[in-house]
Amino acid sequence: MEPSAALYDSAFWITCAAILFLLVLSGFFSGSETALTAASRGKLRAQADKGAIGAKRALEITEDNERLIGSVLLGNNLVNILAASLATALFSRLFGEGGVALATLVMTLLVLIFAEVLPKTYAITNAEAAAGLVSRPIKIVVLIFAPVVSAVRWLVRGMLRVFGVQTDPDSHILAVREEIAGALQLGHSEGVVEKEDRDRILGALDLADRVVEEIMLHRSGIEMIDADHEPEAILAQCLESNHTRMPVFQGHPDNIIGVVHAKDLLRAMHKLMLGDDPSPNGLGDFRIADVAMKPYFVPETTTLDDQMRQFLRRRTHFALVVDEYGSIQGLITLEDILEEIVGEITDEFDPDADHPIGKTEDGQFIIDGAMTIRDLNRATDWALPDEDANTVAGLVIHEAQTIPTPGQVFSFHGFRFEVMARQENRVTRLKIKPL
Repeated sequence: MEPSAALYDSAFWITCAAILFLLVLSGFFSGSETALTAASRGKLRAQADKGAIGAKRALEITEDNERLIGSVLLGNNLVNILAASLATALFSRLFGEGGVALATLVMTLLVLIFAEVLPKTYAITNAEAAAGLVSRPIKIVVLIFAPVVSAVRWLVRGMLRVFGVQTDPDSHILAVREEIAGALQLGHSEGVVEKEDRDRILGALDLADRVVEEIMLHRSGIEMIDADHEPEAILAQCLESNHTRMPVFQGHPDNIIGVVHAKDLLRAMHKLMLGDDPSPNGLGDFRIADVAMKPYFVPETTTLDDQMRQFLRRRTHFALVVDEYGSIQGLITLEDILEEIVGEITDEFDPDADHPIGKTEDGQFIIDGAMTIRDLNRATDWALPDEDANTVAGLVIHEAQTIPTPGQVFSFHGFRFEVMARQENRVTRLKIKPL
């Protein structure tokens, strides 16, 4: 049906202009929603610290994402529904009953292209800049729609509570660490972030979730000094040791009476033998308890983050780890915690530290059973689980549900484990190959 010229009156053009204006508003709301949700709060914070008012305003209105999204969606739906209603009335006037279907088709295309895809594409491409630009008008929109959004939010939460769903408006704060970890993993997989950089940052983020029991040197590997030994034997032990600090026990290894530093030991012996007032008995008058420092004990459940703070506050970096019954379980140093961030720290006194993992010609890895699963994962970029065991040997024993003998082979978690050596009840050497 051909519309007559009389239909193109002032009301027609006013309606067309109103629809066009509403489409612009719809595009504004859609782009604003995408920009404010896609913008990095870290980048906005950096811009705000440099004096960018728009970035500061964007940070303020994104503090309450639920209210922001509610206000933007309310505005967006209002203009979209109003534009569709006006278009339906206009096309019905021009084309009669067929105008409804035509209005639906035309408005769908216009809204999709000009009010959704186009503004959202721009907003994603320039998220931080767009967020700063729209922050002022969106702040006004949020204030205007605040009462309605609050009522809707209350209604929605009530309905969700009926179905047993609890909402937490502050959950985004708790997800920051997961967001950083995910960004690092994604960056590493795309080749943007180096493996070493990823491991360092993730290691620092994990300190609050890990306890000293996971990284401590087990008591079976601690080198101790017996206070009842002769001074000459103690001196020889200290000189032969790779460590500068060693626990001192008397009678029984669980009876720790102090921790001696090699410098204090040598200084005290030098004073007895070559000092201004040397002892006539020489080393015979030496008592190691006189130079030993008071031992520092920590529970095995202390987090690495808390323990590092305690080391810094107490100006020490050596602690003995005890269980709930007070028995010695191991020791931990500040260096152990730092190694969880920067990787293995070695010096000229660390034997075989440069090659903790060997590799055979057929692609199998030979490792020490006492190596922690975390260190193995970090060195090989594997993902062996460490929830049930701290060491690789512990993982094999846990999965096998027995203490294996040399030559036994197990397959789990996508890897083949072959026991190469065992000392008493400890698996000391393993050969691992990805399946």
